[in-house]
Amino acid sequence: MFTGIIQDVGEIARINRSGNSAQVWVRTALDVSGFVRGESIAVSGVCLTVTETQGDTFRVDASSESFTKTTLGEAVPGRKVNIERAMRADDRFGGHFVLGHVDGVGRVREARREGEYLRFVVAPPPELMRYMVSKGSVAVDGVSLTINSVDADSFSLMLIPTTLSETTLVERKVGDTVNIETDIIGKHIERFIKAGSGGLTIDKLREEGWE
Repeated sequence: MFTGIIQDVGEIARINRSGNSAQVWVRTALDVSGFVRGESIAVSGVCLTVTETQGDTFRVDASSESFTKTTLGEAVPGRKVNIERAMRADDRFGGHFVLGHVDGVGRVREARREGEYLRFVVAPPPELMRYMVSKGSVAVDGVSLTINSVDADSFSLMLIPTTLSETTLVERKVGDTVNIETDIIGKHIERFIKAGSGGLTIDKLREEGWE
């Protein structure tokens, strides 16, 4: 499990593709000598497994699922990526519950400076909009963020200077794609409601006036 607090901005060092899957080497400032083969690591929000380390790089094997359903399919050498190692049981929990299981790929609709801040608007796949809640949590490219407001088909964020200086989001421009993971708590609540109420869904509750 992860928290969405990025530990390093690394870069794709090289990619060995084989069909829709690949071996991906990532360069990082983190001390890879402490990485354990088989441990989980989040690369721009995608949970992957460390399979090898070498110098200042580590290798992960990306399946066809990861390549077709996340932005890893667009990865090229030199591309910057957010890196977070899986949290330990005794770690501080600074963000929110992030699993590294990307729900879909969204597209940046607006990236506009407002002083030191950046107003960031993302249009996710339509089926994910029901999980977007004003002041709720969302992970974008693995970064734990608070939703500022929600429209019919997009949500907005206000990125603070720390987020801009310590993650890749400062490089994302209008039209770029980003990985989106919705809040797991909301998905569980929806599942429990649907299973125990004859098909009642979050959307139906909203139609009845529940917020």
